[in-house]
Amino acid sequence: MDEAGLAVRFEEQRPHLLAVAYRMLGSHAEADDAVQNAWLRLSGADTAEVANLAGWLTTVVARECLKVLRTRRNRREEPLTDTTAGPSAGGHDVGDPEAEALLADSIGPALMVVLDSLAPAERLAFVLHDVFAVPFGEIAAILERSPAATRQLTSRARRRVVGATPPRQVDVIRQRQVVRAFLAALRHGDFDGLLAVLDPDVLLRDDGAGLVRGARAVGAHALTFSRAARFVRPALVDGTVGLAIVPQGRLIGALGFAFDHDKIAVIELISDPGRLRRVDLAAFRP
Repeated sequence: MDEAGLAVRFEEQRPHLLAVAYRMLGSHAEADDAVQNAWLRLSGADTAEVANLAGWLTTVVARECLKVLRTRRNRREEPLTDTTAGPSAGGHDVGDPEAEALLADSIGPALMVVLDSLAPAERLAFVLHDVFAVPFGEIAAILERSPAATRQLTSRARRRVVGATPPRQVDVIRQRQVVRAFLAALRHGDFDGLLAVLDPDVLLRDDGAGLVRGARAVGAHALTFSRAARFVRPALVDGTVGLAIVPQGRLIGALGFAFDHDKIAVIELISDPGRLRRVDLAAFRP
């Protein structure tokens, strides 16, 4: 691919890369620098054998951020957390795959302060896995550790983050984990996985199908949308953790959730265009 083509592909990935870098570093300026360094690496690299350019660029940016975090820690610098909110996909422009990380983001300025207390490797592992769903194997390669050690590192970081996070943010993190598990089960057609996150008396309100009640009935109904689940992205729906349905970047539906003891108690499936226009859909916020 020529440089012009690479530049186009890179710009498609820039929102995602900036989101990754900002969550790693807590500084817009340093995030911009890390992403620019990734472009320099890309423009001088042989990418003929790169099958997943997005993954390759995410790895490059993560390594750039790790270097910054380690340098910052070695110099005993004060955290550079910006006081403004991070990159956002506000409004309804939320559907392209490159912006998935923006929608999956539940980290705001308050939680950034908590992240600054983590060691560089802990912060990288937590952000890449829990915020951007990067597999442990890929994170392990960046950190030069085994996948098992990386999993333990992430778990330790998660406990520290949750322990230092205000209750409202803990609720959002837990709810996001439940919704992520729901979406993963939906994408894999995993009926048992759906039952694991649904309250036994869960209620589904569907613009098209009306009311469906009970975990097994709701799970079976949800599986009819399994093939379309690749177009579903995490989002805040009317201020709560939910999902947006966005094939080719066009919003055609949204799922709002209510929770009871870390289980999904109510699902609101909104597909009517009139109702959809009134939905407040935005990136995750604490």
